[in-house]
Amino acid sequence: MRQLLRDYLELAGFEVEGWLPMSAMEIPDRLLESKPDLVLSDFIMPGVNGLSVAQMAKKANPDIPVVILTAQRDPDMEAKLLKFGVKRVLHKPINRADLISTIKEILG
Repeated sequence: MRQLLRDYLELAGFEVEGWLPMSAMEIPDRLLESKPDLVLSDFIMPGVNGLSVAQMAKKANPDIPVVILTAQRDPDMEAKLLKFGVKRVLHKPINRADLISTIKEILG
């Protein structure tokens, strides 16, 4: 999935730095180091979830937009993510055109 998303984004002209955190604790330092324009994260990953990613990203840089990908369709979970600063929640299966237009819209 990560490679497919990377391919979609790179073909659309975006520079992609892919990494998988081993724990939520490394997220703020990594984001401070790399200074990304946007964080794109799955909701469920080993050792961390999308809510933790959003919280840690906002801790590192309150202005960084976070987009979460999920197969779950849970309005309460989505509301919680948006409350914690997630810009958008995209549902799987991911449509390439939707992904690209969402990121272009967020980044302006």
